[in-house]
Amino acid sequence: MSGLTGKRVIITGAGSGIGRASAILFAAAGAQVLAVDQTEAAVAATAAAIARQGGQCSALVADVSREDDVQRYVARAVELFGGIDVVFANAGISGPLKQSLFDQDADFWQKILQVNLIGPFLAMKYAAPYLIEQRAGSIICTASVAGLRAGAGPHPYSASKAGLINLVQTAANSLVGTGVRVNAICPGIIETGMTEPIFAGARAHGKEDKIGQLNPLQRYGQPEEIARVALFLAGDESSYINGQAIAVDGGLSSSLPFSSSKIALGEARS
Repeated sequence: MSGLTGKRVIITGAGSGIGRASAILFAAAGAQVLAVDQTEAAVAATAAAIARQGGQCSALVADVSREDDVQRYVARAVELFGGIDVVFANAGISGPLKQSLFDQDADFWQKILQVNLIGPFLAMKYAAPYLIEQRAGSIICTASVAGLRAGAGPHPYSASKAGLINLVQTAANSLVGTGVRVNAICPGIIETGMTEPIFAGARAHGKEDKIGQLNPLQRYGQPEEIARVALFLAGDESSYINGQAIAVDGGLSSSLPFSSSKIALGEARS
């Protein structure tokens, strides 16, 4: 691939996991990166890692679910780089992995939706005008296989990612004729801070080798494997890919088998 030399990039959720791996990879490919995260120490560590490798990265602390914070990080990127070429709206949260539908409340759902769905919408709203002005650019969102089928994540997380996939599709069509592309990546089980409880529990019981066994590759993924797909979508090599939700899941979504939790009717009515 030709790399991202000279590209001006915003990456949210860049303090760890997929976001950090992507920031490091993008900078190594020649991009100027604004790494955004709500945890100051984490995003500073990402910027320091890139600096040690000779890359260009600035760190900024922001909450992607707050409109004024999104305006601020977009404005900061324009101030630093003179414009924007790529936005990777990667930040997301999952909430408890196992919780009955009937034990959840609206505030819990609101928090998940605010970060996972409204956050990317705000990124599009404030960054897209700069891309439209230059009639080129790429917006990438981290969705999930949980947004494609049931059985891969908690209710609010799955619903937020399904909504994000639809947002990507509708946004791509809203930006018709502008030269701006909008795509989603749908990771399967990846070892990140978000999935740490799954990995910690499996390792505690000596069952780490069971993680990812439902997909045809029979393994879990690493953040760098998602970052490489994001790099592709950010560059000119993907110039004819638009409005897509690309599963990077070892083949899980080709069948997506799962076992029902079998919530009893009595529990539902209690």
